[in-house]
Amino acid sequence: MSPPTGKGKDSGTARVLGSGTSGVAELLIFHPVDTVAKRLMSNKAKVSLATLNPILFRDHATASLGKKFFSLFPGLGYAAGYKVAQRVYKFGGQPYFNDLINQHFRDQFTNAFGERKGKLMMQATAGSLTGIGEVVLLPLDVLKIKRQVNPEAFRGRGIIRIIAEEKSALYRGWGWTMARNAPGSFALFGASAVTKDYVLGVTDYSKATWTQNFIASIAGAVTSITVAAPLDTVKTRIQNANFENKVHGAVVIKDLIKNEGITAFFKGLTPKIIVVGPKLVFSYTLAQSLIPLFGQYV
Repeated sequence: MSPPTGKGKDSGTARVLGSGTSGVAELLIFHPVDTVAKRLMSNKAKVSLATLNPILFRDHATASLGKKFFSLFPGLGYAAGYKVAQRVYKFGGQPYFNDLINQHFRDQFTNAFGERKGKLMMQATAGSLTGIGEVVLLPLDVLKIKRQVNPEAFRGRGIIRIIAEEKSALYRGWGWTMARNAPGSFALFGASAVTKDYVLGVTDYSKATWTQNFIASIAGAVTSITVAAPLDTVKTRIQNANFENKVHGAVVIKDLIKNEGITAFFKGLTPKIIVVGPKLVFSYTLAQSLIPLFGQYV
């Protein structure tokens, strides 16, 4: 969870700077893995050792190792805007939603699930609401994905021109995004809370140690990504199409099952899960370290 807003080291400014900086650092390290996952999810052909190279590196499949590596950084500018905004929102949004639920619906959750489980359900529900609200950042996510898997959609246009011309097209797949985020964020915060409470015996989550947060974050993130994987694949295929091509989710699902089979819903899941543990631990730890540091000056 994010540190509360207040004065000094816990000021809102320090919190934004700390979480935002952690988002930038996380992006630079993990963006290539995200590109690999997106390209695997967007690929409609059978994946084999022979086809893997052109799928991952596109036009740079025969280039040198260095050029291949840097080819995994398309859309970095859009990704930076999205990741920083997402991290700031994610670190601050869930605790605020949890506070609101505690203030207005605590009794209902307690009566329905009991004191202990009600607390866990409030954490998970707050996470779900936070995830749904992330839809406002969808245009940046759409631009990032298109740069990663379909750069031809830009055709030399800059971001201002794209926004002016495409408008609502940048929110394509918003329903699928919310459908993915709601259970995904519910699982993320819910599984993390369950792990802390039932496995690690932590009752006050704000006092969890670094090791406890490490373990809970891995459990929450792996659960979240696995639960959200099918809808994430659908969302990605809707968003990576050319701007003028309106693709319906039902058509994507029908074609995917017909041509690739049910397992295609989980394309790109392995590289995502492999990076989940260090990614969350890295961003969480860095944010918690930088927030008090920035708090000394702002």
